[in-house]
Amino acid sequence: MEGNLQKFELFMNFGVPLLILMIAYFIGAYLEKRHFQSILEREDDAKGFPVVSFDTMPDDWRAGRSDLVTGSVVVSLDYFKRVIAGLKGLVGGRIKTYEPLLERARREAILRMIDDARSQGYDAIFNVRLETSRLANATRDGKGTAGVEMLAYGTAVKFASRFANAQ
Repeated sequence: MEGNLQKFELFMNFGVPLLILMIAYFIGAYLEKRHFQSILEREDDAKGFPVVSFDTMPDDWRAGRSDLVTGSVVVSLDYFKRVIAGLKGLVGGRIKTYEPLLERARREAILRMIDDARSQGYDAIFNVRLETSRLANATRDGKGTAGVEMLAYGTAVKFASRFANAQ
């Protein structure tokens, strides 16, 4: 009986946390894959909508009106990746678990900015910029990263005529 109790305590001390980590890994991987698929579909829909980082409007564009448009998103790491990033942070080096997080955040913010421009009837966006901020964990020391906020912003324009050279 004593041997069974020790095995149960061992399972509770090590097996349960390991099981939770594995569940978090699979759920996080599934949700990340689903988000990437959604991004790909929406990017395909946004093809043909000009979005450029030039700080001046291209010469062949003639704007009838313009406005600031934004898109922002907050994306968090799943628990498993947060643990891996914490371990990697102890020894230094490239933290690969953050790279998909930043890519998803960047692409999602740009898509939301495009949606903002389209919903207001604009034809293109120029002077696109990205800003990132880290959200600290809700721990006492405030160290670590709970996620990132990505903000995409730019100048949306409604063409007076589609292109100046077309006249």
